[in-house]
Amino acid sequence: MRSSASSASSSPEESAVLPPTVPGFAVGLYQNAVVRFLLVGGLSFALDLGLLALLHEAFGVALWIATPIAFIVSLVFNFLLQRVFTFRATNKGSVSAAKYLLLVLVNIVVSDVIVTGFDALGWSYVIGKTTATILTTGWNYLLYRHWIFKRTPEAAETV
Repeated sequence: MRSSASSASSSPEESAVLPPTVPGFAVGLYQNAVVRFLLVGGLSFALDLGLLALLHEAFGVALWIATPIAFIVSLVFNFLLQRVFTFRATNKGSVSAAKYLLLVLVNIVVSDVIVTGFDALGWSYVIGKTTATILTTGWNYLLYRHWIFKRTPEAAETV
């Protein structure tokens, strides 16, 4: 005779085909640095665009003033969250900030070259901007992880 507890449980074959539960899946995503990197990047973009719209549309700030203000605020937000939340860096913050600013400057130049290059070839600048964003996102992750927000070996073992 089977007990009600055993009849309620699934067989190994049945549990192997069931998808993971959402909370376990969400925790798994949270533990993935790539997911955290993309989440913070998306939030930074939303902050940049949202603050730009708020400053320009709601408060009437000139676009040439509102754009860099929103961009700088989103860069600071991105730097802090990538350092603390995504990569849990243990190196000096001032060193990370200097490297981060250098990478931002390189990304601006590379993006400008790609976007204007696409336009000069008669291709859409939107495709150029998309291409530049994909390229910079890829190397940003690698440089953030291994150069800008470097973890000491002792700290890496604890997380």
